[in-house]
Parts: sequence; C-alpha cells; structure tokens
Amino acid sequence: MASTYTITGATGNIGHLICQKLLTEGHTIRAIARTAKKMHALADKGAEIHTGSLEDTAFLTKAYQGADAVFAMIPPNFVSTDFRAFQNELAQSHVAAVKDAGVKNVVALSSIGGHLLEGAGVVQGLHDFEEHLSELKNVNVLVLRPAYFMENIFMQIDVIKHMGICGSPIAPNVSQPMVATKDIADVAAEHLSNLDFKGHTIEYVLGERNLSYPEVTRALGKALGKEDLQYVQFPYEDAYKSMVEMGLSDNVADLLIGLAKAINNGDILSHYQRTPDNTTETSIEEFADMFAAAYVS
Repeated sequence: MASTYTITGATGNIGHLICQKLLTEGHTIRAIARTAKKMHALADKGAEIHTGSLEDTAFLTKAYQGADAVFAMIPPNFVSTDFRAFQNELAQSHVAAVKDAGVKNVVALSSIGGHLLEGAGVVQGLHDFEEHLSELKNVNVLVLRPAYFMENIFMQIDVIKHMGICGSPIAPNVSQPMVATKDIADVAAEHLSNLDFKGHTIEYVLGERNLSYPEVTRALGKALGKEDLQYVQFPYEDAYKSMVEMGLSDNVADLLIGLAKAINNGDILSHYQRTPDNTTETSIEEFADMFAAAYVS
C-alpha cells in the first residue's frame, strides 16, 4: 500500500537515496531541502519538492502534515559559530513540527556516540536531538546511530594529491566501524516502507567490518595503484588549523577535533555491539573503487 513520506535533507547522500528508493516503490514523497538546486532528478521522478529552512517550524509543520512517517535529520553547518546551538534549534523545530502535524512515525538520523552526555564533539548535538525526540509521546520513533561515514574518506583525495599520504587526527591503532551512506539509506528506507518500529527504539548501522585508518589506506592504495601509500596521524593542532584554513568555523573545527579525541580514547565506541542485523554490505574495498573514480575525475 502506498504511503506518504516527508524526507528532510533530500539533497544529501542519505536523504536523496531514501527518496529514490521510496519513489520506486510507488510512495508519495515530499522532499525537503533549503533550495531546489539538485532536486530536479527527484522532481522528474514524481517527488513533491518543498524548499525552506528546517529552523522554520511553520514550514516544517506544513510539510509534515498528513505524512505517514518522516525522516528527520540535522544537516551540517560548517560555518556555524555555535554548532551545538544550531543542532538544538533544528531538533526543537523537528519535534514541534511532529507534534503540531500529528505525525505518528519518525525515523531520525543520529550517530554512534549519541549516548554520550558530553565529550563527543560534533556528535554532542545529536545526543541532544535524541533527548528532544524522547519528548514525543504516542509517536513511534526509530533513532538510527550509524558509524563513521566512509564518505568522510573523500577528504583524503586532496591529502593524497598534495602530500602523497593519507592523514587525519585518528590514531592508527584505532579500529572502528565505518559505513557507506548508501547502506544507511537502505536501512532507513526499509524501516520507513515497512513501518516496522514501535515505541522509542535505537538501531546501530555499522558497516561491513571494523577498520583502522592504515587498513583504509591500504585499500585506497590498492585501488589507486599506489601500493606504498602510507597513513600518518596528524597532531590535533595541525588538523584544527587545516580545517579553519579550509573555511570551517573555529567552533566546528574544535568540535571535529573533539570527535577525533573521543574516537581515539574509545568513548564514541563504548556503547555499540555488532550483530548480523546491524552489519551492512558495503566493504572498504568496494568504497575504495568509488574513491579511485572520484580521485581521477
């Protein structure tokens, strides 16, 4: 039976694929983004395009009204001078819109580390998002906590081209789950399509296996034909300066360093348990092929 879904972040890696998957199943999709840019393909497939700001609760409420379920997420804002406050503003807008529109089913995007009260860097605002979602009564809420995005590895393209190495502030001995965003979209779309969640639940999405950055580097090197590619851990101070030079705000750069520290000290990784159900298909070798294609494009 066809349903109506409102999808926020519809131009992003996850939201865009959720829209596509649900459209192919014959559902009505309301795709939300700040502008109509990059929305033409979804419009051509029959999606309703709604442009506006997630901070605008009235706009969001209108887009949520009559929806069988919504996919709620908080997009990045790399120039925010108070990113956690920005995250909380959007979280409150989502929750108010769900209440005002009478939505009964929500799939929300959080992150591994969302259990932490403090010390999670950019993830901290997603913990707050989960807390705001807990205010919803008589609403089925599924919180997805995906692992470190494989797509973050695309930042290594410039590092490899300009420095001849892979590098980040993540320690080389840290093994962590990494997941492709298309796998997250698959999980979210399946739950939205089936509406198979009740009450307030949390589900991790952990990728094919745990990986260290040196293991990632070996996979990238093989795909690039650079078998001697090496991984180097950057000092936190150097990584912070580099991010600010790239245009990130001081606050966001500081929070990203906070996330790296939480990964390195194990706090982010202290809560999940891998199971067959939260293990997804895309391997680092498959992602490395996509990385290599992007590297030469």
